[in-house]
Amino acid sequence: MDFRIVALPQARFAPLFGLSDQELAARGALRRVADRRPGFPCRVSLRDADPGESLLLLNHEHLPVAGPYRSSHAIYVREGAAEYLPAVNEVPEVISSRLMSVRAFDAFGMMVDAEVTDGADAAPLISRYLDDARVDFLHLHNARPGCYAARAVRAAVA
Repeated sequence: MDFRIVALPQARFAPLFGLSDQELAARGALRRVADRRPGFPCRVSLRDADPGESLLLLNHEHLPVAGPYRSSHAIYVREGAAEYLPAVNEVPEVISSRLMSVRAFDAFGMMVDAEVTDGADAAPLISRYLDDARVDFLHLHNARPGCYAARAVRAAVA
């Protein structure tokens, strides 16, 4: 099954960069500066920030369902990041270079299956999960820290 990795929309986070550190803190967010690469994976550009780049570290609700799998976690977003649209069947380096947890969900946000894989080997697993009629979408998480990385959908849906 052909798939597409979907980044988070830049417009959702752009207004936050104009806020003061105190205003960010009131929203549970922090301003950070990348001091190494890799280490600060942006969920909008789907690439690691370069040292010296400004980012926000904030909580993002990536599975806003009314059910047991409702979920949120910390993510990074680079200041001025352009939203990246990977090609069909492309697994960006920010994913392929990490150990990933691939979680398959149905249309009601219920988990159907999950597996941990080396990101370099994620494409066949993504295709296999999306070939299952029960699966509506996938969430990819960095397996070690558990943070949300991206969503994967059937290419025709993207």
